[in-house]
Amino acid sequence: MTVKLKLSGAHDQTVGLRHDAQRRLGDRRTHNRHSPERRRRDRRRDKLRSLIFTSLAFAAPLPHQLKPDALIMPPSGGRVSTSIDSVVAVPPSKAYEGIIREAAALYDVDASLIRSVMEAESAFDASAVSRAGAMGLMQLMPDVAAAFGVEHPFDPRENIMAGTRLLRDLLDRYRGNLRLAIASYNAGPTAVAHYGKVPPFRETQGYVKRVTGLIADARAAAGSDDD
Repeated sequence: MTVKLKLSGAHDQTVGLRHDAQRRLGDRRTHNRHSPERRRRDRRRDKLRSLIFTSLAFAAPLPHQLKPDALIMPPSGGRVSTSIDSVVAVPPSKAYEGIIREAAALYDVDASLIRSVMEAESAFDASAVSRAGAMGLMQLMPDVAAAFGVEHPFDPRENIMAGTRLLRDLLDRYRGNLRLAIASYNAGPTAVAHYGKVPPFRETQGYVKRVTGLIADARAAAGSDDD
């Protein structure tokens, strides 16, 4: 025989059991619900937050739009800067000293002779051109430049090297006679050979006098420096 208990004012239920529907209903009734005004504020706040994140996402460049420089971190060390306070100009007479000494050693020619011929010929003007067509620092004639393989006659190094080589050839031709070598550099070997001495041309005689005077001055200055 089955015995059932009937509670007053309630449906028939087994003693000690609670249905799920009743549990949820009871929980909801005991939970403190938000007011309608607070729920509206929460929705507005969520909407504003969503708009802010969306705008930031569109404003930021995509990775493939970044320039390479933007991906490189700046150096952590200090920056070094330089400045030029003054510029000291090199006088033309000293500008080619290194090339002159190199040519003098290569062809065994006195550096003072090379320097003096250069001063008399062009006054150390690398772009000088004479009425006869002589070019550069040592005033090479086109046929001389071609004979010595000069490709750029206004290049100081090529010009000085070729002019020094010509002086070496002339010194050898006249067995070290400095005056004849200088005269031949100005008037040409044919004129010197014709007269057998410094040709009686005013220009050539003045040229020989000037170059030998410059050489003497250079040697005197070098001697005083040694003292």
